[in-house]
Amino acid sequence: MKAVVLNAHGSLDQLQWTDHFPDPVIIPNHVVIRVRATSFNYHDVFTVRGMPGIKVPMPMIIGLDIAGEIVELGEGVTGYKVGDRVLVNPLNKTKGLMGEMMHGGLAEKCLVAVDQLILMPDKVSFEQAAALPVAYGTAHRMIITHNTIKKGDKVLVLGASGGVGTGCVLLAKLLGAEVIACASSEDKIQRLKALGADHVINYKEVDFSRWVNEKYGKPQRRNYEGGVDVVINFTGGDTWGSTLRCVKRGGKILVCGATAGYDPKEDLRYIWSFELQVIGSNSFYDENLKALMQMIAEGKINPIIDEVLPLEKAAQGLKLIEDREVFGKVIVTP
Repeated sequence: MKAVVLNAHGSLDQLQWTDHFPDPVIIPNHVVIRVRATSFNYHDVFTVRGMPGIKVPMPMIIGLDIAGEIVELGEGVTGYKVGDRVLVNPLNKTKGLMGEMMHGGLAEKCLVAVDQLILMPDKVSFEQAAALPVAYGTAHRMIITHNTIKKGDKVLVLGASGGVGTGCVLLAKLLGAEVIACASSEDKIQRLKALGADHVINYKEVDFSRWVNEKYGKPQRRNYEGGVDVVINFTGGDTWGSTLRCVKRGGKILVCGATAGYDPKEDLRYIWSFELQVIGSNSFYDENLKALMQMIAEGKINPIIDEVLPLEKAAQGLKLIEDREVFGKVIVTP
């Protein structure tokens, strides 16, 4: 079959297209799906580069987010039939992540454990479904499952133009929040406005914390005036200190990652002085993916897709992710 294969850690040049990779061999309690769409996440960049403590078996077909149709059933599989349209939860309970510990979506076919499958509603496309798991599933768990945003809240979203970020903007607006979206270019800013963001900040030109304090007032220790109600920060690094300075007393900081660094300088005085809530959110579950697909089917949200590329151009798509030149998701359709 055709596939894009990682043979060694390093740069994106290590991703090699081939048209003679062995087809997956069916085993009990698994299915083989024909991959109709897969999407990239920054995690795929980390997989290519290599991560401390994680030994990826080579060669590896990367790609976590996968949607397709079943073409073969293994012994013991019930509740599914050939032709069923399915979204894959990329976390295998015993082996780890698809595209990291077992072959993922950058191929024509993929072997998947039956307990990772979720049936797709008829009104959801393969591209829409493949955009969901890592990015939108994480956003849904962080906002909806943990019940962290309510109508009228002022919500600041850092990294708003990526997959998780656009998901957060859509969900926060759906809940009736006033959304302040941060991005790094004029093009992304204009697209965030079109997406429904109430305010946009080019964080390369403007200190977002200072902007918040000028717009809403500086947070107060003895009352609940000033600042924003919620900051969504999955970047970490040098954004953490500024985040602490713009959240109102009793406000929330939502964390689901740290793409700019996991060990930022901390100032604990803000945590207790302003009674801040730092709420972590790890990954996503089937319930999040089912809820999101139902929201798509009902016309409540539509995942933001920047590019749809053929398999032979997959490395170009991952380059867009690595260079942070993407708005929303990059989809590959093998």
